[in-house]
Parts: sequence; structure tokens; C-alpha cells
Amino acid sequence: MRGSVKHKHNQQRPKIHWHGWLAIDKPSGLTSTQVVGRVRYLTCAYKAGHGGTLDPLATGILPVALGEATKTVSFVMEGLKSYQFTIRWGERRDTDDSEGEIIARSDERPTGAEIQAALPLFTGDIMQKPPTYSAVKVGGRRAYDLARAHEKVSLAPRPILIKRLGLVDLVDENHSLFELECGKGGYVRALARDLAMSLGTEGHVSSLRRTRVGPFTLEKAISLAQLEGLDDSAALSERLLPLIEGLAGVPHLPISAEQAARLRNGQAISLVRAPVHDDGVRVEAPAVLCAVFAARPVALVDFRAGQIRPTRVFNYAA
Repeated sequence: MRGSVKHKHNQQRPKIHWHGWLAIDKPSGLTSTQVVGRVRYLTCAYKAGHGGTLDPLATGILPVALGEATKTVSFVMEGLKSYQFTIRWGERRDTDDSEGEIIARSDERPTGAEIQAALPLFTGDIMQKPPTYSAVKVGGRRAYDLARAHEKVSLAPRPILIKRLGLVDLVDENHSLFELECGKGGYVRALARDLAMSLGTEGHVSSLRRTRVGPFTLEKAISLAQLEGLDDSAALSERLLPLIEGLAGVPHLPISAEQAARLRNGQAISLVRAPVHDDGVRVEAPAVLCAVFAARPVALVDFRAGQIRPTRVFNYAA
């Protein structure tokens, strides 16, 4: 991690080998890709990627992986996500958020009791039809590209997990504030659309803030303005979350220095005993594990038949 982020304003802009995570508090108006590009520019990182797209309208947690942490992005995207969002009652929009065109109106406004009674229908394992303006692929093309080209879009409902959905506040006659915790693949915009329809009205998301993605929370977050204000590598190092943070949901397997060397060379290791989860329950094969030496991840390994084999080795200096 040698170098200085002070170089970010110089023409040469030497790249720096950062390895870890930044929990960016994304501002409204930027795409997730634009945020990643900005982070990569400000940090001079060789490589960067994000752990879960946020719509341009939305704000909140966008985990950005730097360097070898990009190898753990898929595990972060599998984690639970938490949101606060506001539904604007009485208007349906083609994008299911406030950026779209109004396509239907209703004079009906649900009461707090009616909303509370409907929430259990949208909690647990449910089927959800993604929004027309979404990144879901239809025949190899993104649904939002088809919609923008005024082509017919037909998306099939798919299973998602809504772990928790609660009404926080009846803001005014036209707006209600909610909290949500959901699994991978859930669309808040689709939830607002369907909840409104179940209440005999129309609705769309007027504001959306993501408060958590897996282990990444607002308490750990940094804004782009704060990131830009860091004037050296030491300051950035203090805000950089460790690579292993993105593997919070993966069982960790302590290994020796000798075993670490074997894994880095692509060699399999036979285990004397089966690995266990944090709660002491034995890990059943096959499974993906994170092999850890001296509190640092060495490799993602495939555990089966009493052996672990490296599938992704983390290449950074000890």
C-alpha cells in the first residue's frame, strides 16, 4: 500500500495496491458505476468494484471493493440488505420511482391500520415481479433498455426473501415511511408498487436509503466528499475496512504457515478434522471456506472429501 493519495491531482497518478473495502455513503443522482469510478480515481486504486447496485435516486451504503477484495464481491451481494424508503401514494410511475412518468392515479389513501394488515402478505419467502425498468435480462438484453426503446417487457415473478417489513411513520396523507430487510434480488420499487396495489391504490418509491449491506453499515460509511478530503495514504488506510470484512458470511478455517504456502501454490490440503462454524456446528461438505492465517485471508477454498482446494488465492503482501 505504498504511495500517497496526494498523487490523485497529479497528471502521472501512480496506481496504488489497496486491498480492502470502503463503505461509501452514496449520494443521490449518481449511478453505482459512477461512484466506483470516482472512488478508483480518488484512491488511485488498480482495481475496484461494488457489492450491490443502488439506483441513481437512492442514497446510502454502496460497498466498494479495492484490489484483491474484488474477489469477495459475490459473497457480499448474497448478504441481507436493509433500507428505509418512502412510498408516495396515489401515483404509479413507469419506473416505480419518482424519476419516471406518471402512468396511473388513484384518489384512495390507505390508513395506518390497513397498511399494517397488508404487511404480512409481503413478508417471508414471496414471489416478486421485477420492475420493468430493471437490469434483469430478457433475451440477452436489459429490461430497462427494452423499456426505453418502447418494446414490450414481460418479466416473470421470482422468489425473494423479505425478512422484515415495518411501517415507521405516516408522514402525511400522501406519504408513508417504511423499514425493510431483504435478501438478494429484491426490488424496493416493486415492493412499493405491489403493496399499493394490494391496498387498492397506486404508489411509487419517492425516497430510498440503504442502511446496510451484509456487514457494511452507515456507522462504517464514508462519503465521497470525505474521501476526497483525505490527503495521504495513512488517512485512507484508517478508513479502509479489511478484505476479510467481505467474507463475514463465509466459515473461516484457521491454517498454519505451511498450509498457507501450499494453498498459495495451488495445492490441496487434507484435513485431520472437519471445520466448524462459529457456533461450534460442524461444516458439512461441500462448502466454500475462507482459509485464514494470522488473521488474514489466504484463499477461498472448496471443502469436500476431507480436503480443501484453493479456488481463489488472495495475492497481497503479508
